[in-house]
Amino acid sequence: MADIAVKRSHAQGRDKLVGHLAMLGFAALVSGSYSIGAMAASHIGPGAINTVRFVFGICVMASAVALLNKGRIPAPREVWRYAVLGFLMAVFFITMFIALRLTTPVATGAVFTLMPLMAAGFGLLFLGEKPRAIVLVGLVVAACGAVWVIFRGDAGALLAFDLGLGELIFLIGVACHAAYAPLVRRLNRGEALPVFTLWTLFGTGIWIALYSVPELFETDWATMPAIVWIAVAYLAVFTTAGTTFLVQFGAMRLPAAKVMAYTYLTPSFIILYEGLLGHGWASGAVAAGALVTMAALVVLAMAPDR
Repeated sequence: MADIAVKRSHAQGRDKLVGHLAMLGFAALVSGSYSIGAMAASHIGPGAINTVRFVFGICVMASAVALLNKGRIPAPREVWRYAVLGFLMAVFFITMFIALRLTTPVATGAVFTLMPLMAAGFGLLFLGEKPRAIVLVGLVVAACGAVWVIFRGDAGALLAFDLGLGELIFLIGVACHAAYAPLVRRLNRGEALPVFTLWTLFGTGIWIALYSVPELFETDWATMPAIVWIAVAYLAVFTTAGTTFLVQFGAMRLPAAKVMAYTYLTPSFIILYEGLLGHGWASGAVAAGALVTMAALVVLAMAPDR
């Protein structure tokens, strides 16, 4: 019990601030994957691109672990933990790329911002975390902003509940990612974070590879355009090894709801990236929904942990 109690305690002072900065970096990096992923999604299947990105990502993380451990990579203990965490993340990444073929990066990113509300529920279930009233209010307000973006700022579509197939598919993946955040703290057994990240990536890669076997053989790798390899490089380094480490870093210092609250920045970052890439700027109505989620993040970040 004492061991679990330690895991459930939250960081204070500078350590807490670093946790928030890590999650800010997470939001910026993961948002880029929607724009870049959408550019590559029409050229390659979701299983194939994710398998390749995880091969590269695992190599990057394994090199980092070996460097930190003087050439040694510690063997995994209780392998089932990485199988569970890996399965949840595999579902998230596969459904994300399926969704990007069916809807826009902004809409997909908006679905992603529903994660904190789900994470709060899973945090209560797995860790016994009970968010304060102000946190719950912030989560609900931000979720409303996210829903507004998902329905493209169209009140008629909202009233008709005109939700696209891509958004529905990705909602399943988002629920899996929301469960992942509190489970990181629950399942960590004191391993160094780079080691824990490496074996989580390995578990995710195995699940994705199993899903992708037919697709891997059907893909004509020699004819892939440059954008596919650019996407693979970005996804492998920044949104595979990088964001997995940052989420686990943040999850060990902040409550699950606050960790995932940084996903509220996703639509705003994506709107910025899409505009800078020349793909067009979001309408004022959609941008307003994104601003609501940003305001909710400020409230959540400043609210007491207990």
